[in-house]
Amino acid sequence: MDLRILGMDTPFFNTLQHMMDANEHEADKSFNAPTRTYVRDAKAMASTPADVKEYPSSYAFIIDMPGLKSGDIKVLVEDDNVLVISGERKRGEDKEGAKYVRMERRVGKFMRKFVLPENANTDAISAVCQDGVLTVYVEKLPPPEPKKPKTIEVKVA
Repeated sequence: MDLRILGMDTPFFNTLQHMMDANEHEADKSFNAPTRTYVRDAKAMASTPADVKEYPSSYAFIIDMPGLKSGDIKVLVEDDNVLVISGERKRGEDKEGAKYVRMERRVGKFMRKFVLPENANTDAISAVCQDGVLTVYVEKLPPPEPKKPKTIEVKVA
């Protein structure tokens, strides 16, 4: 619809007309397209399965990390309550003249983010990588002590 036909020929309506005339596909592409960083992080997270266990005094986050050294894995806490496990798996060095017949093992960056529960003690986190399995332990905070009833003395007037 052309707004100029209706006698609305002002800068505001000209801009509105221009927006209405814009190719709908181009508008979707520019406004709704995910960033490269988002796509990369989404792929890294989707390809990194994890198990989470709750124990009476801690939480355990378990991720398979075959062939990785401790220097290839990063464990950190963001925003005081988000546990981030990330790193990169690199392709091994090939001997001269060797070529791949089949490549099935995943290489590249990996990452997982977990929002920690309120009772997680972010000052008591440990990580152990044994036999290709990374286990990150997050201790729980002790439960708050129940409040004792406060006795108020009643004075006689």
